[in-house]
Amino acid sequence: MTATAPLLLVDGHYLLHRAWYGFAARIMSRDKTTDRTGVFGFIALLRKAQVQHADGFEIFVVFDSEDGSQARAGQDSDYKAQRPAPEPGLIESLALVKNALDHTGVRWIEQDGCEADDVIATLATNARAEGRAVDIMTTDKDYIQLLADPSVRLLNTGLAMERRYTAGEHILPYYGVLAEQWPDFRALAGDPADNIPGVRGIGAKIAARLLTDERRLENIPADELRPAWTAQWPQVLRWREMIKLDTKAGLPDNLLTATPSAPLPTSAHVLEALDLW
Repeated sequence: MTATAPLLLVDGHYLLHRAWYGFAARIMSRDKTTDRTGVFGFIALLRKAQVQHADGFEIFVVFDSEDGSQARAGQDSDYKAQRPAPEPGLIESLALVKNALDHTGVRWIEQDGCEADDVIATLATNARAEGRAVDIMTTDKDYIQLLADPSVRLLNTGLAMERRYTAGEHILPYYGVLAEQWPDFRALAGDPADNIPGVRGIGAKIAARLLTDERRLENIPADELRPAWTAQWPQVLRWREMIKLDTKAGLPDNLLTATPSAPLPTSAHVLEALDLW
């Protein structure tokens, strides 16, 4: 019988960012010379998510590659251009996090030339083809488009317990569009996180109205579009393609095991084992 453990895909840079900035006090080495907040916090948050939400799940972590956004930036040089350079300690923590994951037996990937969201979209699609339920630990709204599948959910452990999961059924009541319309919606209304401005004069409400009755950009009647909007249409179509996740990223075979991950040790145990204290 094939093992079909449900899958928790973790947006690694999101979780590291949350670990680095999310603790009230810095977590230092015993000699007080080295900041260990990133690696300590990452394992602590991941372990808590496993205990509360992913017991019996396979856990797999995905990181952005350094050149991951080049393909989309090639379509629009403003893509993610507004993002500040990360703090040095945050970058230094990344290698430690990968070592810590290796120690705990949690598998991870940083695929050259790929953004994490395309890798996660591909892994989620492959897992669903095998009948596995998929949760994605992230706050990135680009993943909403994957919620067209009712067995895919988004998990945000930073919210109150009853609000942590987002499923496809939540999207229409909240945004006024379906999950599969998300790239069309964001192309019209904009996506500040990725520096995609959207169409001037079209906010979320007008975008949802234009996409009523499950329309896509191609199906919006011309008489509902102002001339200034129509003039931007080639750019809108390009933005939509940038927002769409690639579910066929070229990845190594057999990344997923389909078997549950072992219970994670505490952060203190991991740092002790890796001689990071």
